[in-house]
Amino acid sequence: MQYPQTVAEIRDTFLKYFQEHQHTLVPSSSLLPAGDPSLLFTTAGMVQFKPLFAGNTELPYTRATTSQKCLRTTDLENVGKTERHCTFFEMLGNFSFGDYFKKGSIEYALDFSIRHLGFAKEDIWISVYTDDDEAEKFWLDLGIPADRIVRLGKEDNFWGPAGETGACGPCSELYLDRGVEKGFPGCGTKASCKPGCDCDRFIEYWNIVFNQFNQDKTGKHHPLKQTGIDTGAGLERLAMLIQGVDSVYDTDELQKLIANMETLTGHKYAKDTLATFRVMADHTRAASFAIADGIIPDRTGRGYVIRRLIRRATLYARKLEVREPILYKIAGSVVQLYGKVYPQLIEKKDELFRVIQAEEELFLNTLEQGLEVLEEMLASYEKSGKKHFKGSDSFKLYGTFGFPKEMTKEILEEKGFTFDEAGFAEELEKDRQLSRDTWTGKQNSYSSLLEGLSKTTFTGYNKLEGSAKILKLISEKNTECAQLMEDDKGILILDKTPFYGESGGQLGDTGLIELENTVFCVTDTQKDDDFLLHNGYMTQRS
Repeated sequence: MQYPQTVAEIRDTFLKYFQEHQHTLVPSSSLLPAGDPSLLFTTAGMVQFKPLFAGNTELPYTRATTSQKCLRTTDLENVGKTERHCTFFEMLGNFSFGDYFKKGSIEYALDFSIRHLGFAKEDIWISVYTDDDEAEKFWLDLGIPADRIVRLGKEDNFWGPAGETGACGPCSELYLDRGVEKGFPGCGTKASCKPGCDCDRFIEYWNIVFNQFNQDKTGKHHPLKQTGIDTGAGLERLAMLIQGVDSVYDTDELQKLIANMETLTGHKYAKDTLATFRVMADHTRAASFAIADGIIPDRTGRGYVIRRLIRRATLYARKLEVREPILYKIAGSVVQLYGKVYPQLIEKKDELFRVIQAEEELFLNTLEQGLEVLEEMLASYEKSGKKHFKGSDSFKLYGTFGFPKEMTKEILEEKGFTFDEAGFAEELEKDRQLSRDTWTGKQNSYSSLLEGLSKTTFTGYNKLEGSAKILKLISEKNTECAQLMEDDKGILILDKTPFYGESGGQLGDTGLIELENTVFCVTDTQKDDDFLLHNGYMTQRS
């Protein structure tokens, strides 16, 4: 039998197999979870099926199969440092809603692994939840010997819910034994080396969740109206095992993306550039899919995560001596590779290119200056022998140069410094309170200067950049002025702007407004009836 080899072949083989076993093919849902405020993103294949598992809606089918796009950022800092971490990935899944349960799902998993993926039965190991005798019996009945079945606790073998509430239950996982040579030095030959070990010998590739409970907001578990099956098999990880490579980034589709990146950057994907290429590939792919689903870079929430992905990738691109926007070009390769399977990428390609390029340009304008300041700070710390980086210094990088605190933290850790989390949080709150107090105190004093002006049109929902006319320039002393000198603080009012004004608990935008020979650095944007006021200071072009 011809076994699938490429990512596309594995995806098609999986979906066809379960369709042949009476599963309804359901399209991937958006990365923006529908009606679930407890989730930032769609993190698992079962997210769109949460109401079906709970029994809160009429079942359109009792069996389903999907290839679901997912975004998880819990291990974002590990991307580039490990062989397998991704923020974006595809999760293959088969689901049962009150239909088959443990026995059926276990039979499907082993049958597909052996007959359709070509895995040797003697290389497959199993984990079950610590007290799940029933699941273990089904594996034994199928010929998996007891010495290849491992019992693991809640951290490893109890899954869910996705978000604060929803279906959850014990799970059973399938692992592939890649051989003793894949273990850490000396680990692979130890009797204790088995699923659950931290080495790379045993790779989990399939997780069957036996949904039996519904978790409420207090964390309490209640029996579900009907049992269900939620299976997740990471597509990139399956491809890694089938193709016999050591990293998900060495699988065929990501290698095509990386090959295009080599052409764009003029650098080779080699030992000293592996982390850089992997971060840029993963983060650009994730941002592209997210923006195509309507998640736009922002200062808070989901948008902040996407902005952080773009900025982290931009920082890594600098290691390849790339100092101009490039991620939006890499996004073009993402569209070419995945557009046939996920057509919204093609439908939204112009918007996602524009948004990514605008984000790159916004960050690049201050990145070089910020890195220079950081290097000067670190030199001063080194001279004094101190390794604890003060929160006030990391906040300066955030407030002035737009460095996400996580980015500063990552750079510091690479250089052996500790990050002052509490100090940063304190500075952030002080700044927000000062902004509120300043705004309240100044609002009445310059209100007369706004009389007769036409209102500001907000364009941020459609465009993140553009040209505009200056309606008024107000100095720090609350007087109208013709211009501000370098480092002078003031307020700029435009006829139209993409900057969001603080409202409804969401912080005002920051960024840059380019003038003829200078740049106005916006540190905060406030809303005053019909006007959006850009608070900031003037600086020279870099």
